[in-house]
Amino acid sequence: MKILVLIHEFPPVGGGGGRVAQDIAEGLSQRGHDIVIVTSHLEGLPKEEILDGGIRVIRVPALRREAFRASFLSMGMYILAGLWACLRLISKWRPDIIHVHFAVPAGVLAWALSQIKGIPYLLTAHLGDVPGGAPEKTDRWFRWVLPLSHNIWRDAKSVVAVSQFTRQLALKEYLVKIDVIHNGVDIKKLNPGKIQIQNPPRIIFTGRLMKQKNPLQIIRTLAALKDIPWECVLLGDGPLREEVENAITHHNLQDRISLLGWVTPEEVIDWFSKSDILFMPSLSEGLPVVGVQALAMGLAMVVSNIGGFVDLVIEEKNGFLIDKTEDYQRRLLDLLANPQTLLSSRRESRLHAQNFSLEKIVREYEIHIS
Repeated sequence: MKILVLIHEFPPVGGGGGRVAQDIAEGLSQRGHDIVIVTSHLEGLPKEEILDGGIRVIRVPALRREAFRASFLSMGMYILAGLWACLRLISKWRPDIIHVHFAVPAGVLAWALSQIKGIPYLLTAHLGDVPGGAPEKTDRWFRWVLPLSHNIWRDAKSVVAVSQFTRQLALKEYLVKIDVIHNGVDIKKLNPGKIQIQNPPRIIFTGRLMKQKNPLQIIRTLAALKDIPWECVLLGDGPLREEVENAITHHNLQDRISLLGWVTPEEVIDWFSKSDILFMPSLSEGLPVVGVQALAMGLAMVVSNIGGFVDLVIEEKNGFLIDKTEDYQRRLLDLLANPQTLLSSRRESRLHAQNFSLEKIVREYEIHIS
């Protein structure tokens, strides 16, 4: 089949949603499907390229200024520029179906193309698509787009949510059938080999430095654990970067916490291979792809008891789901002070990752596009 993939941020731009889109597209391409991706351009990136496997990527002008953040203006520009680019593309290469990630903004584009050209679309909904899913990031957008979003969900050929949590939130607003297909990873490619504990143990966080991800909680928690050995690496950038840097300095943790800024997906995996614990005290999450990648790389999990994290953690087997702020410190101490517990948790994560095999996930998407 010919599949047109629409997403406003695609690696190296954006976060986990773009990585999910890339993995699924590559998996479908390997199964013989013809894929074209239309996404936003960022200065320094080619406007068009062919990825491994023959996937064509078209980047349209969208006034995007930062890799880690999409403004309301840039999303609007993506819709307008994307509509023009897609209409030209469709006149020469008529796709059988559109696979769209995020109801806003790419879903608006998919809906318009479907209305104009009669091409059906599959919607993959991430947490930010759902009212209440990431309120600090999207609630102001929903004041403007919520009436239109009902049409986007209603007119989709099928709708997929990336976690049960995202699905349940969506069903409160949208009266449509919603299936769940988890984000997956190539567990053969993401292979940690023999799992061994770092010396000292290394804690890692990766994501946007923004309120939703709650990065300042990481600094506060680790400041209370100064008396035991550990190192911490923070991967990501965002509006809270200066506050995070100030907190690290305030607690005199400059020699123990490294803030590396925005890194490539490949660098994230490289750091996972040298780490032991994924620490993410997020306030809201769908099913973060970095969480699934961390499972595959055999990291123990200390994460908030919300959203898709619930699907990733087998409590007290491969880590802990945290409800109370003070429990972050207690559960990290359980792992850091007990090497055998940490080693066992890491091995359990690798076993649990089998449930998120990309091969399985791609087959499920193939059923939905048929």
